[in-house]
Amino acid sequence: MSLEEFFQEEEKPKWGSSVERQTHLRIKLCIAAYAYEIENSEIMSDAEFDKKCLDVDTSINTGHEIMDRFFREQFDPSTGQWIHRHPELDKVKQTYNKYYKLKRNI
Repeated sequence: MSLEEFFQEEEKPKWGSSVERQTHLRIKLCIAAYAYEIENSEIMSDAEFDKKCLDVDTSINTGHEIMDRFFREQFDPSTGQWIHRHPELDKVKQTYNKYYKLKRNI
């Protein structure tokens, strides 16, 4: 194994199925897009957001039909504007408020 292959192995997640990793990634991106586009806040850098958006694989079904369809039809890795059409925006807002907004105000 080359040194390059060794470091590539280190970057791979050691946990979770592809469905679990996609679900986690999509939730994280939804919250980051919501923070930036709606709350005028930043929970990750633009570079990190852009990189993570490229990891979204819309061919993987997560078991949530509505969200799978949303990501296939509305998600655009070049922008966060898709968050405005999110079918469960109220849940994204609640999650943002619980884990990011309220903790920043303490």
